[in-house]
Amino acid sequence: QVHLVESGGGLVQAGGSLRLSCAASGRTFSSYHMGWFRQAPGKEREFVAAITWRSGVITNYADSVKGRFTISRDLAKNTVYLQMNSLKPEDTAVYYCAADVRGTRTVVVATEYDYWGQGTQVTVSS
Repeated sequence: QVHLVESGGGLVQAGGSLRLSCAASGRTFSSYHMGWFRQAPGKEREFVAAITWRSGVITNYADSVKGRFTISRDLAKNTVYLQMNSLKPEDTAVYYCAADVRGTRTVVVATEYDYWGQGTQVTVSS
């Protein structure tokens, strides 16, 4: 079992920055990938970024966030981060972190992840 808790969301103006954190507990050593997803009202959950838990190798970013968002992880703190810069109103969504413990090859697919946090709201005003 892996327990995930996100934090760091809030209201920010367009062009601003936020850093989301995802604190993991439980059998974190069994995680292969950690991912960030987001879901806007009326839309499906979409992939944002993923990182290999042990090595820290960044596996993928969504095209919509490349060059603006950075995923990282701190093994000592069992925490994954999502640094979000140059935020746009279209980035408004609930952001979720997720853990893959089976070693998926398709990190962009939400159903490939086994554990999810409760989400944190990010609102970007224009």
